[in-house]
Amino acid sequence: MFKNILVPLDGGELSNNAVKQACAFARSVGARLIFYYARPGYFPAFISGEPVLGDVGLDEAMHAAIDQQATALLRNAANAASDAGIECETLSNESDPPHAGIIAAAESRHCDLIFMASHGRHGASALLLGSETQKVLTHCKIPVLVYR
Repeated sequence: MFKNILVPLDGGELSNNAVKQACAFARSVGARLIFYYARPGYFPAFISGEPVLGDVGLDEAMHAAIDQQATALLRNAANAASDAGIECETLSNESDPPHAGIIAAAESRHCDLIFMASHGRHGASALLLGSETQKVLTHCKIPVLVYR
């Protein structure tokens, strides 16, 4: 039924647990996994639309740190898939907002399912923090399996 499953990562404990569950699910249905990390945008040279003098070295260091985080998260997920005997690939790009990157990644890799974690926030925290999972559910045309 499912052959290509996108698993978005955010580095949190719930996301890390979802990787393990996605591996088990993929093994049970004979699917491959595509782990995806939406790198946050970093644009320090502008404040309120006005250009400011920035520290180029600091900007480069920040981009390098974001890239290192993406590499580490994706490597850990790929190792978990390898340990479980699951075929996988990794993908990362800059995407603000993350839900748009998740949906685009699923479409570009011809995924037939998105397997993603949700914190299950509600009330004021959901309004203030938003929910990338809810946005994916709202805008995506393929099935989404939510892990909580």
